[in-house]
Amino acid sequence: MIKIITDSTCDISLADQNKLGIEIIPMDLYFGEDHYKDGLTITHEEFYQRLNTVTELPTTSQINPNQFEEIFQEHIENGHDVIAILLSSELSGTYQSAMIAANMIESDHLFVIDSLNATMGLSLLVHEAIRLHNEGLSAKEITAQLEEKKSKVRLYAYVDTLKFLKMGGRLSAASAAIGGLLGINPIIEIAEGKVNAIGKERGRKKTYRTISNFVLEHPIDENSIIIFGHTSGSDYLNEFKEIIAPAVTGHELLTQSIGCVVGTHIGPGAVGISYFEK
Repeated sequence: MIKIITDSTCDISLADQNKLGIEIIPMDLYFGEDHYKDGLTITHEEFYQRLNTVTELPTTSQINPNQFEEIFQEHIENGHDVIAILLSSELSGTYQSAMIAANMIESDHLFVIDSLNATMGLSLLVHEAIRLHNEGLSAKEITAQLEEKKSKVRLYAYVDTLKFLKMGGRLSAASAAIGGLLGINPIIEIAEGKVNAIGKERGRKKTYRTISNFVLEHPIDENSIIIFGHTSGSDYLNEFKEIIAPAVTGHELLTQSIGCVVGTHIGPGAVGISYFEK
């Protein structure tokens, strides 16, 4: 038996977690002294409503080694091979915490993967692990394939407001002010585990078309599913899907809400896409 574990930055919903038979470990979120468990004690909708009112960004804390050790040990003792697919080590210490736990346990039945991704990109790897498991591959074989395929994950996103990038220190106040006045929207990607700005456009629809062009320039693997993500922006998401539709024809399409960890920095109204490149 194989147990697939991930963290809540994959943004797979609780309902889908139960349907897929995976375990999602929630990250801790703090609005000042108010403490929440990502996706459990605060919904994504509640998070974005509160985010819009803050003057300081909420903070998150990584999952600690003791939590990982307890969860890993329980599944191994129950006869499972455990595959843990976790948030990029370039964005959090969560993977390092899991490795500390793995070194304490020293089990041949435990495999820990640095996804080098977040949100839809991490979710894509989790869905791929489930597909490979359903095909009958062993935990060792699944891990080897995921390690190979994680470099082929593409994630592109449109950011509707520069406010939260500025608050988080990822953009200067002057750049944010100018961008806001000109209606400039950055396009971001996750590559080699890091968030990078790869372009900017004036106007939402033009930005969507540019992302569509990025997808066409980095074609989708014919067997890849496609995951769309949004931060409380279903209207924007539908518009994005309509513009990008010619680039994604013939693929299974999934949609999920982007949660607290990534949402803290990109704010509401963002949309994105993730897939395996050919």
